[in-house]
Amino acid sequence: MNLEGLMITPLAFAAALAAFDAHAQVPRDCGGSSEASAEAARVIDGRSFLLADGREVRLAAIETPLAVPGDEDETRVQAALAAKTALETLLLHREVHLFALSPDRYGRLVAFAFIRTSSGEALVQHELVAAGHALVSPAASAATCRIYLRNAERDARKGGLGLWGDPYYAVKAAADPADVLVEQGRFALVQGKVMSVRESGGIVYVNFGRRWSEQFTVTLLKRNERIFAGAGLTPKALAGHSVEVRGWVEERGGPAIEVSRPEQIEVVH
Repeated sequence: MNLEGLMITPLAFAAALAAFDAHAQVPRDCGGSSEASAEAARVIDGRSFLLADGREVRLAAIETPLAVPGDEDETRVQAALAAKTALETLLLHREVHLFALSPDRYGRLVAFAFIRTSSGEALVQHELVAAGHALVSPAASAATCRIYLRNAERDARKGGLGLWGDPYYAVKAAADPADVLVEQGRFALVQGKVMSVRESGGIVYVNFGRRWSEQFTVTLLKRNERIFAGAGLTPKALAGHSVEVRGWVEERGGPAIEVSRPEQIEVVH
């Protein structure tokens, strides 16, 4: 088994963008079967915007904090505003080149977006992740693009940039199920040691505690197990290893994350 892994101000963000390394290899093959170029007319939030022709674009492969009307969590509201401001700084009223995937269930154009800067071409998703305003999600993308984004996220974490500079957004500890459950309904990263792996009713349960019905659990459908094994990540071999999991937190007795892609699990050392 192969177990190898896988709130800055607008002015500061603009400065970081200006310093973009012109020699960095910006992957063009992230994914998408169709190409289009259009002006970004309005930014909706940190991960979506409207084109001048009225189409709504949802940036692929990233997640950003979102604040809903009436949200009283000031930390989340401010992080969501910072992500939106960063995206506005990047592309508002500029031409954006899109590589579109299939529309999502809301009819939004899910795409990888590129812009021209004074230093060359930049992938919008990468710039948001590199500044700590977004997390890499386990969306379908080419390996070169996924590595490009994950490296940017790793550097932002090391540097304590954006979200990574706030304890509120720290990686959650699997050993503290109450803290993980606070993220119910939201995208989060959870890290801990796998205690056991069990199978029941067509579902594989990766357990992070002895009282699995109360503690953090990762679930995956048995029929998807071969996808993970094909990526060198056999679920049953995870027992005893420390892993980091990314996905949407839900409650199943205790907190849980359902995984469907190998990119959601990374063995850590």
